[in-house]
Amino acid sequence: MSTSYDRPLDANEGPDGTTGWGPPGSPPPAAAPEDASRPSSLPHRLWRGRPEDPRWARPALLGLLAATLLLYLYDLSASGYANSFYSAAVQAGSKSWKALFFGSLDAGNAITVDKPPASLWPMELSVRIFGLNSWAILAPEVLMGVATVAVVYAAVRRRSGPAAGLLAGAVLALTPVAALMFRFNNPDAMLALLMSLACYLVVRALEDGRTRWLVWAGAAIGLAFLAKTLQAFLILPPLAVVYAVCAPVPLKKRLGQLAAATLALVVAGGWWVAIVELWPAASRPYIGGSQHNSFLELTFGYNGFGRLSGEETGSVGGGGGPGGGAGGGMWGETGWSRMFDSEIGGQISWLLPAALILLVAGLVATRRYRRTSVTRGALLVWGGSLVTTMVVFSYMAGIFHQYYTVALAPYLAAVIGMGAGLLWERRRQVWAALALAAAVVAAAAWGYVLLHRTPAYLPWLKWLVLIGGLVAALGLIFAGRLTRPLALAAAALALVAALAGPTAYTLSTVDSAHEGSIPTAGPAGASMMGFGGGRGPGGGGRTGGARGGFGGGRMPGQQNQQGQQGQQGQQGMPGGGQGMPGGQNGNGFPGLGGDFAGGFPGGAREGAGGAGGMGGLLNGANVGSAAKALLKKDASRYTWVAASIGSQNAASYQLATGDPVMAIGGFNGTDPSPTLAQFKKYVTDGRIHYFIDGGGMGGGMGQGGEGAGRGGDSGTGSQISSWVQSNFKKVTVGSATFYDLTQRTGN
Repeated sequence: MSTSYDRPLDANEGPDGTTGWGPPGSPPPAAAPEDASRPSSLPHRLWRGRPEDPRWARPALLGLLAATLLLYLYDLSASGYANSFYSAAVQAGSKSWKALFFGSLDAGNAITVDKPPASLWPMELSVRIFGLNSWAILAPEVLMGVATVAVVYAAVRRRSGPAAGLLAGAVLALTPVAALMFRFNNPDAMLALLMSLACYLVVRALEDGRTRWLVWAGAAIGLAFLAKTLQAFLILPPLAVVYAVCAPVPLKKRLGQLAAATLALVVAGGWWVAIVELWPAASRPYIGGSQHNSFLELTFGYNGFGRLSGEETGSVGGGGGPGGGAGGGMWGETGWSRMFDSEIGGQISWLLPAALILLVAGLVATRRYRRTSVTRGALLVWGGSLVTTMVVFSYMAGIFHQYYTVALAPYLAAVIGMGAGLLWERRRQVWAALALAAAVVAAAAWGYVLLHRTPAYLPWLKWLVLIGGLVAALGLIFAGRLTRPLALAAAALALVAALAGPTAYTLSTVDSAHEGSIPTAGPAGASMMGFGGGRGPGGGGRTGGARGGFGGGRMPGQQNQQGQQGQQGQQGMPGGGQGMPGGQNGNGFPGLGGDFAGGFPGGAREGAGGAGGMGGLLNGANVGSAAKALLKKDASRYTWVAASIGSQNAASYQLATGDPVMAIGGFNGTDPSPTLAQFKKYVTDGRIHYFIDGGGMGGGMGQGGEGAGRGGDSGTGSQISSWVQSNFKKVTVGSATFYDLTQRTGN
């Protein structure tokens, strides 16, 4: 493996003037001289890369990025509008600059999504340019995925050389949950990109102590806050501590630089918050997901500390509850094994044991380096971010979905690349060869376990992974004594064995459509917790049954009983024969009775959650041509062509018609907006044409944000629904029911 750098290594990289990249006293590699006979044109520089890199490095990088782009673009439009909740907001932002700024669900600006809007902005600008379609919405997410691979490559290459950088980039690109979320329109793609960029910039600051790099890192985290609020701050502790300890400048300057970075973070993330909080509430949309029309409440409550404790207002169930420890709740068991269990393991954990081994080995290898060692500092930045995020995800008792784990993918990939590169350089040392072999054995053994969890999926692959990994590990033990071709052959076999499992799951993921609020990666059965996640031949948490439905998967918190689950998914879910009894029950959600004894409202029909999922809570409605024509008639006369309880139903009609549809109560109808009095005024003023019957939870059960989970009965949806049904003409189109708010039937 070649070692190459953007700058010469400092003499203080290791003790006694060693570089830390070879035997004590070995100098850094000399830069390769430029070929004077070739013109130094821009295309040449782009193809050749940096002078100190081997000639294959830049073409290999371009090949990796091109392959990632093609992989992520493959059959992209199969997912349609993906999560219609966010797609509707994108459609609104493409029509109204005010909706774009606030992140409104509709161009009439009734209510916002329950996140800040930064992740919507690239998609909205794309739709303004290319029109509303699946590619215009999802292609920006793909480009962010490719950019994240490039950032991770650049970060690893600086310290470990281009081969290690290519390994890190490939690991990231072939992580199943990364392939899922970089083709989906939730906020996580932008979050992963900005977090990777922040880590890269902190390492740049560790190299030369320049303030600008740290300030830019703070700005990246601030912008990430505008994508997914407090999740952006999870890596702040390791980044701040590593810089405060390891930066090559005096302590007083380090503290001043951290203060400047904090100021940049506040400015980059706080300008939008300040405008929203200072803007008169009456002239802006209601802040979706809050109970008092406050973004700060949303940030620190439902989207913040409540996710950790499970005690935010309206949370439905919890993990293990406060205090940690294993426990089973609405969102699965908490504890140290959460990232490896049947719900999460196939999404992210393929190389997680190997990464932890390589992280420890890398820190052992650099234990004698001086305080300012950038090599050790880079390991601590990426490794600290990995461990911190993993621990928080493992023990958070509030709402948790499998796809959150995409945040781990860049950190894991960087640690794999740097750790493998460091040990490969020291493969002649017995302990390093043994550590490298142990990482390969861990990857192969854990890959076997994960593949064994889906025994019907490529049953031969698990044996290839296990046997190939063991043979490669044996070769790596003696790599320092083998000829270079044999050592490289052992390394290549190790790479194949380690990546075969996640690659197969990734290919299954990109070959499947994913719709709804809680998508999962991998083949059918790979994650039984997923629901409303997708359709087609693959994808976790579903079979090839009804589009976007539960597909025999299980609700959060249930035990993994695959055979029984398929039957329950047909009998107890929307459109089935049985309802959901109150109390904690085998069908999942606790305490559902009363109005929900007959099943979720809406059912699998046109106009009310027909796409599957929880009656419009997780997926939207199937909008027929007759219903579309009804709403389109005289649409220009109204601010909202219709209103519906819950955002998924409203989103379906809005995307179908292209006209604003009001989502009463936000995601599932539980936010207190609009009030009954406000709704009556909208009707009196002639601003709403129709009320769509069904959809949402009607104030009976919690909100989901990206999917599901937040409760708090405001009663608004029920009050409005009762008033409408008592006073306005009912119109039935196909199996969908509307109420014409321009034609009264009562007082």
